[in-house]
Amino acid sequence: MSLEENPLALVIEDDPEQQNIFTKAIEMAGFSVEAIGNGKQAIARLDEVSPKLIVLDLHLPGVSGDEILHHIRADERLASARVMLATADPLRADTLRDQSDLVLLKPVSFIQLRDLAIRLRSGIQ
Repeated sequence: MSLEENPLALVIEDDPEQQNIFTKAIEMAGFSVEAIGNGKQAIARLDEVSPKLIVLDLHLPGVSGDEILHHIRADERLASARVMLATADPLRADTLRDQSDLVLLKPVSFIQLRDLAIRLRSGIQ
């Protein structure tokens, strides 16, 4: 990948304010970002693209975040995707910690997310 190319990131978050913050932070880290607001749309899009980074809320309309995470981990095309769970539900996140690359408990700050995404991007081939 050349330095000019921005790897794809998906922000799967139903809260518009959080979605906006996450999208801008990930863009500042050098990713091309698509925001998705519900679980069914997320599954459909994941069947079409291979993002390098996925920021995933657990409580989504349509299909839950944990089902989406299982879908990601079962798809060989998405094996190298880094998944950051962003949730206000620490108990549920704890049960999914082994399947995710990072668990962020809301509220997540813009700077925290941007800096973590920069670190992840530096490790993406």
